[in-house]
Amino acid sequence: MKKQISFLLLIWFLIVSPAHSKDRVIVVKISGAINPAVAEYVSHEISQANADQEALIVLHMDTPGGLDTSMRQIIKKIQVSQVPVASFVAPSGSRAASAGTFITIASHIAAMAPGTNIGAAHPVNMMGGGGEGGQAKTMEKKVVNDAAAYIRSLAELRKRNAHWAELAVVQSVSISAEEAKRLNVIDFIAGDVNALVLAVDGRIVQVASGSVTLKTGGLPIVYHEMNPRQKFLDLISNPNIAYILMMLGLVGLYFELSNPGLVLPGVVGAISLILALYAMQTLPINYAGLLLILFGVILFIAEISVMSYGLLSVSGVISIFLGSTMLIDSDDPALQISRAILYPTLGLTVALSIGIIIFATRTRNLKKQGGIEGMLGETGLVKEPLNPHGRVLIHGELWEAECEGEIAEGEKVLVDSVEGLKIKVSKIQNF
Repeated sequence: MKKQISFLLLIWFLIVSPAHSKDRVIVVKISGAINPAVAEYVSHEISQANADQEALIVLHMDTPGGLDTSMRQIIKKIQVSQVPVASFVAPSGSRAASAGTFITIASHIAAMAPGTNIGAAHPVNMMGGGGEGGQAKTMEKKVVNDAAAYIRSLAELRKRNAHWAELAVVQSVSISAEEAKRLNVIDFIAGDVNALVLAVDGRIVQVASGSVTLKTGGLPIVYHEMNPRQKFLDLISNPNIAYILMMLGLVGLYFELSNPGLVLPGVVGAISLILALYAMQTLPINYAGLLLILFGVILFIAEISVMSYGLLSVSGVISIFLGSTMLIDSDDPALQISRAILYPTLGLTVALSIGIIIFATRTRNLKKQGGIEGMLGETGLVKEPLNPHGRVLIHGELWEAECEGEIAEGEKVLVDSVEGLKIKVSKIQNF
């Protein structure tokens, strides 16, 4: 009888148990720019947390911003999540700028650590190509208005300060954690994740399916990180890494074209270039800058075949330099190439390219060691007296030879010319 009662109690518990049956707090760490790899990672974690019916998802953020498309992908996942999502800007010294501001405003719970800041959400040019004309200004105005309306709607949905949120987009204002709490931009200031979990315990939040009362006190906190594939894609999406890969790919292909048959430089160059092209589809590339870099490489290749006395090389250096400085078309520091990476990589690439040109030029001017041309100027030993015909030993081979006059056996001769399989020689005078 007792077993039957225990079994019925177990069934009853399973039926009436709360939706968040796993009773865990999942912490998803976001550090760096918001790109497609980060969006995939966060979206997967939110979906998995919903499938596992976790208690709370915490987006532990420190980001300078990122791509609009990736940001919107994350926000859409937050809006349809049945599990509450809390954005937590931490640790001290971190920030939620640009795209990070949108994500924080869109979350069910917004929190910051002391010494952090939020704001500066003015959209940057993500279309590439630059431009200062009237059409470009009109497009910029449209993008700003769209972003302002979007963040206002998110703030109103979460009952946060919509006016400040709009100013963060239109005027790029930024505030500290204390100001954000005072202006109703965020809900809590917490020193760490443990403090945040305790602070939200008992709070009622609105998720996609309705109201949920958080019961997070004493729950285990589980930290999740990117898998190796996502970490790799996130790494190569960094503008600095993308630039290095592009230059490495161009130098590798240039080396292969300059010295056909080496294989390894061509393979490494092709792989690097493909990875760079993948990364560039996630970055605001100025195609004029990219074309200038490619044109510079073409000029270096032409220098090998055309005698320009260095003019093509100098033009190639200028073209690559200009292209590199204007390659990334964005005012967002998170999407720009660091000068500490740009100039050394550019200098090393140019130096290596010029070195290849010098090596190829010297190789072209070296005397050929094989074939008919390689015979000219060689010395041989007479094995059969020349009168005027006979045989001469050169490079371990006997050649039919002729000369003017007579040359005795054992004398050394010099090859003057080659006609088919016969050579003309002259006696080496001994002084």
